Amino acid sequence: MSVGEQPIVVKRIKKVIGGAHHGGAWKVAYADFVTAMMAFFLLMWLINTTSPEQKRGIADYFAPASVSETTSGSGGILGGTALGSDGSKSQGSSSIIQDLAPDSKNPNNGKNRDASKANSENAATETLRKELEKREAAAFQSAAQSLRQALQDMPELAELSKNIIIDQTPEGLRIQLVDQEGRSMFDEGSTKPNARATLLLRAVAKVINQLPNRISIYGHTSASRGGARNEGDWTLSAGRAEASRKVLQGAGVDPDRVYQVSGKAGSEPLYPDDPTLPGNRRIAIVLLREAPVLPPDSGL
Repeated sequence: MSVGEQPIVVKRIKKVIGGAHHGGAWKVAYADFVTAMMAFFLLMWLINTTSPEQKRGIADYFAPASVSETTSGSGGILGGTALGSDGSKSQGSSSIIQDLAPDSKNPNNGKNRDASKANSENAATETLRKELEKREAAAFQSAAQSLRQALQDMPELAELSKNIIIDQTPEGLRIQLVDQEGRSMFDEGSTKPNARATLLLRAVAKVINQLPNRISIYGHTSASRGGARNEGDWTLSAGRAEASRKVLQGAGVDPDRVYQVSGKAGSEPLYPDDPTLPGNRRIAIVLLREAPVLPPDSGL
C-alpha cells in the first residue's frame, strides 16, 4: 500500500432470518375456530327448532332434483349403463329421505305427527288464554283503583266509600253498593234508588265505560227480624236491580252491554252468620270475564 492511500474496509452484514415478531398469528387461528364453533352451534339450534316437515323441505332444497343409481349392463368398466329404477322421473330427494328415515314407512307416523301438531296447537292456545286472562285481571285491577281514587277525590263521594265493596270473583270484577247502618241505598220497601245510591251508580258507570266487558246486575235484600224471608223480596230485589240498570244507562253505559238483571232476594247474604244485617241489602254490579277471542284455526 502506498503512502496516502485509504485502506479498503469490507463490512459484512449478517442477516438473521426468523427473528421477526409473529405474535398475531394465533389470533387468526382462534378467530377461525370461534367462527366454526358459532356456525356449529347455530346449526345445532336450527336442527333442534325445526319440525320434521321443515327438515324434509330443507333436504329437498339442497338435494338434486333427479338422483338415480346406474347399473352396468356388462359389469365391466367400459360396459353400457342403464338408468336405475328411479330414473329422471323420480321424486328427487323424497325417495332418498324415505329410505333413510326409519319410520317413514310406519303407518302410525302420520298419526303421531298429527297428535304432535294438535298438542302444539293446544299448548299455544292455552298460553294465549293465560295471557288474555292476565291482561283482563290487570284491567280489572286498574278499574277498581280508578273507582277508589274517584271516591277519594270527590268530597261528595268520600263519605260514601264505606258503602262500596270491590272484589274479583270467578264471574268477574264485582262492585257492590252496600247499605250501612243509617245509610241505605233505597228507602224501605222502595225500588227507586235515593240520591246517595244514584251518586254512587253514576261514579260506577264511569268505571264501567273504561272496559268493554258486559255487566250483570243483581239485587239483594236482607232477612226480616227473626230470620224470616218475605216472598215480596224477590220482586223488590229485581225491581231495585232494574232501577239501577236505568241509572247506569242514563250515565252512559251502552244498553247492549247489559247481560243480566235479576233479583236474588235474601238467597245469597253477604253476612251469612246474620242475614238480618243491613249490609245484606245491596246492589251487585259484575263486569263479566269474557271468553278470550281465539284465532279461527285454533281448533276450539
